[in-house]
Amino acid sequence: MPPLLHDLIYMLLFPGLLFLMFFAFAAEYIDRKLHARLQNRMGPPWFQPLADFIKLAAKQDLMPVRADYWMFRLTPIVALAATLTAFLYIPVWGRHGLMSFNGDLIVVLYLLTIPTFTFFLGGWYSRSVFSMIGAARALMQLFAYEIPLYLAVLAPALLAGSWSLADITAFYARNPLYAAFNVVGLGVALVALLGKLERVPFDIPEAETEIVAGAFTEYSGRLLAIFRLAISIEMVVGATLLAAVFLPFGLAGSDSFSSGAIGFGLYLVKVIGLVCVMTLMRSLLARLRLDQMINFCWKVAAPVAFLQVLLNLSVKFFLPA
Repeated sequence: MPPLLHDLIYMLLFPGLLFLMFFAFAAEYIDRKLHARLQNRMGPPWFQPLADFIKLAAKQDLMPVRADYWMFRLTPIVALAATLTAFLYIPVWGRHGLMSFNGDLIVVLYLLTIPTFTFFLGGWYSRSVFSMIGAARALMQLFAYEIPLYLAVLAPALLAGSWSLADITAFYARNPLYAAFNVVGLGVALVALLGKLERVPFDIPEAETEIVAGAFTEYSGRLLAIFRLAISIEMVVGATLLAAVFLPFGLAGSDSFSSGAIGFGLYLVKVIGLVCVMTLMRSLLARLRLDQMINFCWKVAAPVAFLQVLLNLSVKFFLPA
């Protein structure tokens, strides 16, 4: 197959845009269904996330009179583009992502930060009181969870001695027992990912009982559908990143079809498993106040993540691979 055709199929069909969209809908369904069953409810049918997207996309886009036209309309598109682009760097089928290079882990973390800034800009330039409060909360929350997330995700990379996701998976394939040292970091990263996704107990920016829908209060129609799709895809991409960094099993074989298929099957299991763990966490916990969330991230999560970094540096020094 010509390289250009291969790259187009990878980006647009599998495991690119089309696959990622439907996998995001499937992950959202699993999340909503499991959350409902944990609350002794039936939950939605399997097609509900897709139906919700189609229904929103068919509605009229309404924009406040005082809103900034371009910022209001472009921020959902930028959020979706950032999450889709981040997925291209993470190995899903075989050892490498489509755009793998030395340092792609930093790029993925950067791209996953962009959606939160779009939430802030979209809400702020909506010029609505509720939207601006939600936007300010989203930005303040970003400064709380981002440091623990970065420390937790970069700790396994320090042990592997590379910022490349492909090199990290190869390192842990050669030294599978070393992955056990990263368990604490995985816990911190899962908690921080809940904050990034603005889910219970960190759904402060969208507290519907306080500020309606936060930064998204004035959004409707296609623009709101794009925002919601970006959040669902961000959940899958975030879980994919954690699976690649903390559970890099099954991805370091050869890039043959059979090896890639096995690795892809394990990838689906790992991502769905991480989504279920996050669902369990949000089902067991109640919403925190913003000051409680900031205190937790800076006084608990960040020090624990820093200890993970120190542990990995010690392991690298005393037990060289």
